[in-house]
Formats: sequence, structure tokens, C-alpha cells
Amino acid sequence: MIFHDIVIVGGGLTGLMAAVEAPPGTDVALISKIYPTRSHSGAAQGGFNAAMAEDDSVENHVFDTVKGSDYLGDQDAIETLCSEGPEVIRKLEQMGVPWSRTPEGRPAQRSLGGASFPRACYSADISGHAVLHTLYERALAAGVRIYPEWHLVELLLEEGRLAGLLVYDLATGRLEVVRCRVALLATGGYGRIFRKTTNGHANTGDGTAIAYRAGAVLSDMEFVQFHPTTLYGTNILISEAARGDGGYLRNAAGERFMARYAPQKMELAPRDVVSRSIFQEIKDGRGLGEGYINLDLTHLGADKIHRLLPQVNELAHLYAAVDSSQTPIPIEPAQHYSMGGIRVNRDCETSIPGLLAAGETANVSVHGANRLGGNSLLETVVFGRRAGRRMLEMVKRPMPPRPRVSLERALSNWQANFGVGAPRQSDDSVFAIREDMGRIMTDKVGVFRTGVELKQAMEELAVLRSRYAALRVPAGEHSFNQQLIDHMELGFMLELSEMTAGAAWRRTESRGAHFRIDYPRRNDPDWLHHTLIRRGDDGRPIYEAGTVAFTRFQPQERGY
Repeated sequence: MIFHDIVIVGGGLTGLMAAVEAPPGTDVALISKIYPTRSHSGAAQGGFNAAMAEDDSVENHVFDTVKGSDYLGDQDAIETLCSEGPEVIRKLEQMGVPWSRTPEGRPAQRSLGGASFPRACYSADISGHAVLHTLYERALAAGVRIYPEWHLVELLLEEGRLAGLLVYDLATGRLEVVRCRVALLATGGYGRIFRKTTNGHANTGDGTAIAYRAGAVLSDMEFVQFHPTTLYGTNILISEAARGDGGYLRNAAGERFMARYAPQKMELAPRDVVSRSIFQEIKDGRGLGEGYINLDLTHLGADKIHRLLPQVNELAHLYAAVDSSQTPIPIEPAQHYSMGGIRVNRDCETSIPGLLAAGETANVSVHGANRLGGNSLLETVVFGRRAGRRMLEMVKRPMPPRPRVSLERALSNWQANFGVGAPRQSDDSVFAIREDMGRIMTDKVGVFRTGVELKQAMEELAVLRSRYAALRVPAGEHSFNQQLIDHMELGFMLELSEMTAGAAWRRTESRGAHFRIDYPRRNDPDWLHHTLIRRGDDGRPIYEAGTVAFTRFQPQERGY
């Protein structure tokens, strides 16, 4: 049994930002399923929004975010995000983040979708990578104990509060019990439930699903962001910075078609609007090939592309054999971000005492029904810092009781993974079920949704869960048992898929990234509320309505 005062699960930007908030000498441990510098935060490209220019303001940022959320974001949380943003950006600068600079030496800022000002601070187009490595170096210097390739298995609750964590050490094949005074889940999103996604292989929603199983409330799972520009065929992210720095979207006729859908913002309309516009062009026969659109950077010139968008250029070259200064890049929308997650307050506290959550794992509802580019990276550092500060307050509490009943139950669940040593259905596998899940989610819970297809998705996912229940891990307990990890991750993803489809089927309106062809309009009288999800005694999700927080901006028609 291992003891730490503070345990953070997840080594991306949120987890590391929380870790470095602790003063020297604090007992902080960081558990990560992959090595922290491989976290998916490192793939973020565009930048961190913050109102720092003289002609910009926090109020402008708040309004853009509220409007971008289609008025479902909690405005008190949005005000926290936007008002603390500039201070956090300056703190990162003091830590050593190499922001790109203006000629005057200030952090440069670029335009991203849905923003009324150039607001995203960036490091070329490797912004997440630059900040991730800076924070990791700081965490090492602060003496944070890091457990790489340790997988969270279950949360252990005693007397209604968190008492510890059951984790699996991939290298040794051993289970460990980690006791702590307080823990933070910063395990990222669950984009891998979709076949077409920009998310890394590790983004399987482990923390979200495990917290739900332990009794935490989830929120707004139906809201899934589809990024407009992913590389056609591979769905590798092509940063919004490419459009922010002047790129055009063109259909088969070479037309800048966004004039038809968002004449004022054009390519810099919010992502939900641009993704739907691209699919509409393809659906109406104005796409290219078997279904893609061109992102044209050729007019920017090689020098600007190499200076501001080196990674975009490299990705296009490596994975599409395209020189972006000479030839447009073929792109298509794909899943990119999960607005839903573990419901938390502004101090990142969940409904389970002693357990916090932040970043894409959580739902503090700063994004509502649609996230603006540059706001998720800001969320990682603003709410990562707030989580770190809250844990420092909570660490003064006594150590929770030793986990006993919860540990016995967790170990029983663990043994159920192995059973007789072979699948009951020899012709089925984790990979076959996962392939079917991704296809169902992409085809029937995608950009355009209908009640009929969502219902079909729910029924088909239920069949997949039955198939999954019949599987056993064939290889038993041993070091680097990747089959066991694949098995666990699929269980998490099936549960999250079910809730995503179920919440989408219930919400009979269109709002932000959730677009119902059979209910194409926003319906404030009936649906201006959050979708809260609890786990019932029978293991099935229970859906409830949650109040949206308003401060200054009342709902109005959303146009760009």
C-alpha cells in the first residue's frame, strides 16, 4: 500500500499544472497511463486564449465564449476562465514557455474561430507541446513523484468519500492500492469511442467512466465537437491556426463556400458551424473525391507557412504527400473534443468528497454546447491551477479510513476480468467490438443526427455490451499485458458511448455541436438546461435536468 497526500491521475497539461501549484516539500504523486510527455495535450497546436491586447477585454472574451457555447455554458465559470486567463499566461511565461513574439517582444496572438479579436497566445503551431514540456520540467524540479504507465482501475470509497485508488502497474503486472487525502482526475477526453477522431490512442475516457461507476455525476455527454479540418483519411489534426493565419476552405469548384453559411466570419466561424458547412457541401455534391474539401494555404507563401505553421506543413507532407505552399490540403471533419464529462464546481470538486476533476475529463461547463478554439487549452491551465490550489486546502484534512469493503469489491471485479482463461465466444474479440462501436458512433452519433439513427445506435451499443460481457482476458496477469488494458478500455468506452448516444437521443433540439435533422432549431423553453447523468442501482444511466448559470448575457439568436 502506497501513501501520498495528493494524487493526480493524468500527466497532461491539467495534471501537471495542478502538480506545480504545490510548494516544495508537498507530497504530490502523479499517475499516468502513458509517460507524461506523450500526453495528448502535446498534440494541441493553435494556442491559449487570453484577453491581453489593449483593444481586447475580458468581457469580450466572456461574451464570445457564451455565444460560442450557444448559451449553455455556465457564465460564472466562463467569467472565471476568462478573467484568470491573462494572469496564467504571464505565469507560464515566467516558467519559461517560449511564446511566439510580436516585434515589440510581447506574446503574439492569433485569431481562432468564433473570437472577435486575435486572442490565442501560441508557440508556432506546437503550443501544447511547448507548454507540456515546460510544466513537466517544473514538476520534476519540484520533486513530484511520477508513476508512468500506471493505470487507474477503480476509485475506492469508504463512508461515502474517496479513500484511495486501485491502480495497475503495467511494467510489473501488479495491482497497487494508493491511499491519499485528496485526488484529482485529469485523464483527458474519450474521443476514441469514434472511428474518425483526432484523439490519441490513450483517449479512452478511463477517468470519466471510473468516476461514473463510483457515483460521480456526469454532464452534457451529448455535446461532442467535430473539428472541421482533419487530414482526409487519417484524421490527423490540421490546426485551426491554418485558418486563423489566412487559410481558405474551397469546394470542388474552388469556391470559398463559407460565404454561404457564415458571411461575416467565413472560415473563422465556430467549429460546429464550419463542420456542418463542410458536410453540407459534400452532401450537395460540391466535395472532392469520395468526400473531402480543400484547405488552401498556397496564397500565404512558403515563408509564412514555414514560420507560423511548420507542423501543419510537415503533417501534410508526411501523411498526404502535399507541399502546402503549392497544393491545397485535403481535409474532412472528425471528432475532436468532448464537452461532456464529470460535473464539477469552479473549484473542480465532484459529487464525491475528496475527488476533484479538471480539464477535458471534467464538465465545469465553460464550453456549453460548443467549444471555441483556444479555450480548452486555457481551461487546462486555469482550472488545473484552481484544482491544485483547492487540493492544498483539502490536504490539511485527516487521512480517510483505510479502504476495506470497497477494496474487496474492486478485487472481485478485477478477478472477473480473467474467468476461465479464454473467451466464451471464440469468434469474438475486443478489437471486433471496438471496430463496431467506432463505426456506430461515427455513422449514427456524428455531425448530423436523427432520432431514428440515435435509437438504432443505442440498441446496437447494447448488443455490443452483451458481447463484451461474454469476453474474458485470455492471457492472465503478467507484465505488459496489453490485452488486459485493451479489455479495460473497451469497457470504459462502451459505457461512455451509451451515455453519449442516450443523451443525444433525449435532447430533441439543435444546439451548438448537437444538430438534430429532425429538430433543427434551438428550443430554449424546453432544453435550456444541462443533462446530468447518474448511475442507477441497476447500472443503467439516469438522466436529469441541471440548471444553467446566467450572469450578464441572456440567450439570443446565434449568428456569424
